[in-house]
Amino acid sequence: MVRRREIVKRVPLADPKYGSTTVAKFINTVMKNGKKSIAESIVYGAFEILKKKVPDQEPLVVFETALENAKPLLHVKSRRVGGATYQVPVEIAPATRSAIAFRWIIEFSRKRGEKTMKERLAGELLDCFNKQGATMKRKDDTHRMAEANKAFAHFRF
Repeated sequence: MVRRREIVKRVPLADPKYGSTTVAKFINTVMKNGKKSIAESIVYGAFEILKKKVPDQEPLVVFETALENAKPLLHVKSRRVGGATYQVPVEIAPATRSAIAFRWIIEFSRKRGEKTMKERLAGELLDCFNKQGATMKRKDDTHRMAEANKAFAHFRF
């Protein structure tokens, strides 16, 4: 542990189109091999598809609602106590929640069957917005696992 001053979290610059740091972080998470322009075209293309599919809502609002729906509150961590390993439910820090939601949304959108990545990402975001789909199932499974192991919560560290 460093005993010096507290480490300052770096915040990425807001994305040029929507002025949102959350979208900028999401673009950085979508990015592969440093190809940011491709990642931007994927995310902005998905937002255009969302604009067509949900005409009464702004795509940024749909994205933020989908992200909020996908964020997990609890997860389980393995904790070894006297020869036995327990799955202990632990709350997740807010920054980690959104990072996990980003990862889940991108992972499941890559596994979808649509033709282009823009369509896949838009479909997954729309599913999260409507509280259905693979990302929401993963969140529910995580919460269910934490709920089932609530008896071991006193082993929290």
